[in-house]
Amino acid sequence: MRTITSSGGKVETVTVRRTESSDAHAINSLISPATVALFGRVNVINLLEKANLAVTLSNAKNEVLAHAAFSDHPIGDIVDQACWEPFLHDNYSAEKYTPLNTLFLHLFVAQPIFSIGSAKEIVRTVFNAITELQYICLVTPTSRCLERALVKIFEPMKSLKDPGPQCSAFVCHRHNYCPRLHVRRARVEDHDDLTHIFAEQTKALTGFYGPYFLAELIEAQDDENHAAVCENEGTAVGFISVSGDINLKLLNECFELGPFNGLYKPSPEDLTETAPEPEGERTTGDTNTISPQGSTGEDVDQTKVFDQGGVTEIPSEVSEPGDIQACAAEPKVSEVTLEPRVSVTPNAFCIQLFVIYKNFEMRSVDFLPNIFKLFPDRDFCIISVPKLAPEFPLLQSFLRVVPHHTSSLPQELYIFHRSGLLKTFVVSLAVSADRPAVCNMVKRLSLHESLLEDLDMFYQAHRDMDGTPLQAFVAQVQNQLVGIVIIRNEEDIDYIRANYNIENFIYFSHHRYEEHGQLCHFALNPIFQHYAKHFLKEVLRLAHKSCLYYPIYPSYHNQKIVYPLEELGINAPSKQITKDQVPYALNHINRKLTMEPKVTINARIVVVGASDTGLAFLEVLAFCPHLRFNNMTLISTHGFPGYYTNEKMRFLSTSHGSSDRDHAQMSLRSWINVVTGKMVGIDRAAKHVLMSGGRKVLYDHLILCTGQQYQVPCPTGVDGSHLPPKSQLPAQPRRRYTGPVPSNLFTLNDHHDCVTAYQWLLNNFVELKGNAIVYGNTIDVYTCVETLLCLDVQGYRIHLVHLPTTEGSSCSASSCFSNPTVEKAMKKALEKSGVHVHHNCLLAQMNDGQNPEPITSLSFTSDSQPLRLECSVFMNLSSKGVDYDAFKTINDACLVYDGRLVIDTTFHTNDSTIRAAGPLTKFARRYHADQWSHSSFNSREVGQELAAALLPFFDPTLEPAVNSPADLDRLIPIYTQAKIQGGRLPGGYSYLHATKPEQRPSAVHPVEGREILTGRIETGNYFHLHLNQYDLVETITCLSLKPFPVSNYLCLYGKHELLLNRLCSRYDEGLVHDLYRQLSQKKYVFKILFPVSVCSYFREKWCLAIYHDRFADFEQEMHQIMESTKVQDHNDVSISELVQRMVDEKLDIIEEPNVFLKKVFETSGGLASLKTSTLNYLRYNRYHLTMYAQPGLL
Repeated sequence: MRTITSSGGKVETVTVRRTESSDAHAINSLISPATVALFGRVNVINLLEKANLAVTLSNAKNEVLAHAAFSDHPIGDIVDQACWEPFLHDNYSAEKYTPLNTLFLHLFVAQPIFSIGSAKEIVRTVFNAITELQYICLVTPTSRCLERALVKIFEPMKSLKDPGPQCSAFVCHRHNYCPRLHVRRARVEDHDDLTHIFAEQTKALTGFYGPYFLAELIEAQDDENHAAVCENEGTAVGFISVSGDINLKLLNECFELGPFNGLYKPSPEDLTETAPEPEGERTTGDTNTISPQGSTGEDVDQTKVFDQGGVTEIPSEVSEPGDIQACAAEPKVSEVTLEPRVSVTPNAFCIQLFVIYKNFEMRSVDFLPNIFKLFPDRDFCIISVPKLAPEFPLLQSFLRVVPHHTSSLPQELYIFHRSGLLKTFVVSLAVSADRPAVCNMVKRLSLHESLLEDLDMFYQAHRDMDGTPLQAFVAQVQNQLVGIVIIRNEEDIDYIRANYNIENFIYFSHHRYEEHGQLCHFALNPIFQHYAKHFLKEVLRLAHKSCLYYPIYPSYHNQKIVYPLEELGINAPSKQITKDQVPYALNHINRKLTMEPKVTINARIVVVGASDTGLAFLEVLAFCPHLRFNNMTLISTHGFPGYYTNEKMRFLSTSHGSSDRDHAQMSLRSWINVVTGKMVGIDRAAKHVLMSGGRKVLYDHLILCTGQQYQVPCPTGVDGSHLPPKSQLPAQPRRRYTGPVPSNLFTLNDHHDCVTAYQWLLNNFVELKGNAIVYGNTIDVYTCVETLLCLDVQGYRIHLVHLPTTEGSSCSASSCFSNPTVEKAMKKALEKSGVHVHHNCLLAQMNDGQNPEPITSLSFTSDSQPLRLECSVFMNLSSKGVDYDAFKTINDACLVYDGRLVIDTTFHTNDSTIRAAGPLTKFARRYHADQWSHSSFNSREVGQELAAALLPFFDPTLEPAVNSPADLDRLIPIYTQAKIQGGRLPGGYSYLHATKPEQRPSAVHPVEGREILTGRIETGNYFHLHLNQYDLVETITCLSLKPFPVSNYLCLYGKHELLLNRLCSRYDEGLVHDLYRQLSQKKYVFKILFPVSVCSYFREKWCLAIYHDRFADFEQEMHQIMESTKVQDHNDVSISELVQRMVDEKLDIIEEPNVFLKKVFETSGGLASLKTSTLNYLRYNRYHLTMYAQPGLL
């Protein structure tokens, strides 16, 4: 917070922040005729979209006092935006002005009484925020004098020609508002000034170094140890201590320093032929890699100051759908390269202590030129920081070094090369003479051939093979090429807009089609990594683009409406929107994002278990647009979840939470490190997870989401030759199977298990003789049977064995379907297929108690006679539980376990650094809520809430909840999203069941509410909806012989029947005979005379808006309108308050309540607001919802 003073002496506390689109109305109100005369007519929203930086000055009430917008080129048509640099150099004394150090003012408005103070505060803030910025220019076509506030800031630029160009040019210099800090050698006399800076850290530093550490540090300066201070107006405001004494051996053991020659001096005169070692294991999902070559140690003032010390690349394409790590890689082992042999001479120094006043922290980089002069023979400056420490501004100029997975250091290492001090970073259009330098720079990258092919096409025709325009740009520093970017026009922008949430970042209508581009290749020497965003900013300017998109295959994309194209006819959206494309992840940058830094989070977040809960948690964190998580790790027994290449591998049901397509689309592997293995230990003191192979994975936050898995069944061991009925057997406690698992026993839990079983069945069972025993009670036994039938296994070879129902168990053969009709359909389908079904059977022996390898027979006890079956393959889906290794790990770590891992309402275990979620967990007994657990809810929703609980620890934009009720922790959270089951069932049925979370699954629906039922199982079009007492859809059950749009039907959950085109009244009137297919009265009349196409009720045009992914936002907007509408005739209460009064019988009305509320709502103006909002929703999503008529279209 700072203060400004008005012209009348009024003092106002103000904040300078980035401008938001919601500020546009207030900014418009500040535009005066003088503003228009100076800047021209301004479309504020368009300006905010295209400006590189827009800032707003507001007071404590968040009222806009002033606004300024800055761009990387002059206003209007004075000069082409790509050519302003030579224009200024030729016409004005501006030879030092470059795109790196210059911005142009495009708009300034302010409340008149605060204009001078506001202008000065905005300029000071902008200079302080952008460390490279030296000049703010104002170039205007008018010759009028500047308004008073700008006169105080800008001075005229000296013209070199007479007459000059038809414009006026002014400049504002950094040194007048935010001068560089003076850096000098530290002296003992500085101790008192520095003590105030160290005040907050004094206790920790004193405990570590002693009470006189600062004085001793200053006095101990020698050739290897130096200390410096930075001054502002003669007062020390910052301190830095650097040392040349570094344990390089330890750093090389813990970090990937090979690309930098291990921070040792290279020996160029001693070249040896060596085959490069393969690239080490990645520990993050970073797509940047570095070419392992050294860099020279010449002084920064000389012309040749750097070698091609490394190259980072964003890959241009992915050849295989599963090849997400298509990044720069080492050359093949067969390739022979010349590498300098590393000497033992250190080539780096380290910052061992650094502190600066917060008001000056953006000027931290002013230390760097000085400290490099103290070590003229060393090229690298390094600094290590604790992983949990927030990133400070100095680190934004440094390059983070990837740690080895074996590193146990609780610190991150950052590195800076002296060549990074150079400011001559020039971006220009590539020319043919650049090709040899480009080839040399990218020769070690895996995609260098593709890059060079596209570069050659640019040189030859400026177009790619499809005829799409190409543009190539190179970055040079002191005439040496250090980077290249190749872009093409984005031809699929309609598809992108229809399938990706790009309008979370831009107002699409303010960007012309030709302003969208696709990033094909990006390569940059890591020495200049801190110029990467400037590089892209220059590409946008020179290419006349406003947005760039970068696809990664496979990818993540938004929910897509499944369109009934035949029914829509000419009203269907364009083919660009509806066409089926290979999905890809979309990365985006635009002009306003090029100057918006991300918050870097180095905390080690380790998730154990690739469950829906764990993946949803990681997805939320990875897709936070303003946060960058560097250390997210997923531990999974079989690695990252795969996807099915063959539908016949689907032995298990699905929750439709993270489908195969979702796993292929999220591209989470770009952002996380995946460790394949099993967790066998947790060391809470050392904060690491021990893996089955002996590897240790360190954590700062550990998330346990292992869920529950089907366990290998343990036979009761009753003698097979004298098996009594099950009813005569004594009760036995549940036991764990500890013997060797037979090769033909398959316990299916995930994609890996299913693929393994599929391959074994093809090789050892399908075309041979023998029985398949499917054992269990869940829906998975039915999907497994259907998969076996689809593999052409005859039904008589399949035995479905159901377990006995235990008291309180929900896993019985009769309860896995919460619908008797579906159970009846399955019974008939199994009979028709010839599948043998056995009920209430408990496994007693394998191979009559002999060696179970392989299984040839299984014996069961039952309610009547014992059952013995010949067996060639045993598909086990019997009972789920917590994996024994997970249980033992949790128990040995002294985490509270009470049947399941005990957590509180904020997901905490009894260790504050360990959280857990999903079916693995249960709430602590103090909540008295044993009937509820995370297994009762939608797993993805639980994972998202877990992420929301953790984000406030990292996200500076989130504030902790204040004034929360003291006893809020006593209430368990109740989630609202539907629990979903689905899959392919016997008889060829496609099945979907979505229902409200409930304490215990029930076989019958609640009494409250009503049923909407159409179709029959015999005709394969069974559709059942259960509506609660409020007429909200609470349960959806679909059983169909034809595929149906699952994503569309899931959108029906929680919707009111009135929203579904008055479904109840239409159903009661007999107009809806089939929810899959509906016949209106009009169609009945003309059905005999004319053939008509029978249209699906939920494929009608009216309901497509409900399937749109923005419909939830529209509903929220409707709710806000209802809440904010005031009823003037009833003391200005809201509609909701008026309804509550009616319910409480505190309001006497004569009319019917519905009629009364309708009249009141119409007269209050709420109805008009609703209509306007509805039309805006349809207009905004017009490209998707073309089937709706709108005003002006008829």
